[in-house]
Amino acid sequence: MRACVPLIVAALCSLAWAGNLESCASRCNEKFNRDAACQCDRRCHRHGDCCEDYEHLCSVEEDPKEPEPFLELEEEMLEAPPGHLYSAPSSCQARCHEAFDRHQPCHCDARCPEFGNCCQDFEGLCGHHEGFSYSSDAITKEELQSISEKIYRADVNKAQKQDIILNSQNRILPSETRDQVDRCPEPLFTYVNEKLFSKPTYAAFINLLNNYQPATGRGERFSAQQLAEQEAFLRAVMRTAVMKELYGFLRQQNRYSLEQEFVNDLKNMWFGLYSRSNEEEDSSGFEHVFSGEIKKGKVTGFHNWIRFYMQEKEGLVDYYSHIYDGPWDSYPDVLAMQFNWDGYYKEVGSAFIGSSPEFELALYSLCFIARPGKVCQLSLGGYPLAIQTYPWDKSTYGNGKKYIATAYVVSSTQ
Repeated sequence: MRACVPLIVAALCSLAWAGNLESCASRCNEKFNRDAACQCDRRCHRHGDCCEDYEHLCSVEEDPKEPEPFLELEEEMLEAPPGHLYSAPSSCQARCHEAFDRHQPCHCDARCPEFGNCCQDFEGLCGHHEGFSYSSDAITKEELQSISEKIYRADVNKAQKQDIILNSQNRILPSETRDQVDRCPEPLFTYVNEKLFSKPTYAAFINLLNNYQPATGRGERFSAQQLAEQEAFLRAVMRTAVMKELYGFLRQQNRYSLEQEFVNDLKNMWFGLYSRSNEEEDSSGFEHVFSGEIKKGKVTGFHNWIRFYMQEKEGLVDYYSHIYDGPWDSYPDVLAMQFNWDGYYKEVGSAFIGSSPEFELALYSLCFIARPGKVCQLSLGGYPLAIQTYPWDKSTYGNGKKYIATAYVVSSTQ
């Protein structure tokens, strides 16, 4: 009989554990638990999977302004040289003006010349020809949050609730993103009001999407018509309140004295071509971020909801799952997705949902100018949001300014 006691205790504990997973007792605001019968995380009400006692036990503790974390590793980061990001690097490659880190063997912060501990390539990579980075910290976090709120309010061309119906379906854990399992049998977009696409900036944006070859290593060649479409897009966005807010802010910050100077930079940083492989001019910031690319059998970039919707409608995108759904009750929202694009997998692809093209262009450009290569902390509708950008370090335009390698949303300001 004594031998049975441990088995009985184990069984009772197992039943108690299973019961706990049907209640929010001691589980309020825990992370999403795939093994639980119901959820008690801060987003369960958005997904309809809360336990019955969630409102009674957890509503007081809920902080709707705290976003859920997720991490996206772009192809540029995954292919970084040994030592970059994951161990102590001995180069300033993609580190110019980063915060001082005592664990690094050499440094790339603005004061390293004063202390004599700069990496050997600091002057070559981080001097006055670094592009926008040389004075990135001149714009404070508070100023970034203020201008991002103004841009958010100025986005009059964004979708309304009735314009888009999403079917986000299955949410997974970050650890499951590499499984490449399609857990969502239905498309992501149930309905989109395509009248949005007749608005000038949307129409000009959509005209650009078929101008690129997705595979890297194949050089891009623009026709006169395609170059004219780039100009038309820039003219259209510069007429909007969103871009007027951005330009006014940057002018106030003494970044630009003429609007045409700003437009010229936008054209170069986004549409200027550079080589991701085989020395072919096969890529640009716009292609990577908004249209998407295929490199070494994987999807890279592809961070735009309009592109996603149109490719899904054509049967070229298969939505698999998501790991993050933003806290906004209206558009623009943020979703971090897993999907297959024409036979290639995207492990984590974050995108604004329902935003106008000028809104995305403005926020990504703001962060690239203000915090290139860093996490850029913003505020949208009172909620924290962060954008990560990376400059292309292998070639420049103008007076040493850099092209955009990538720009995408991360979940928080951590």
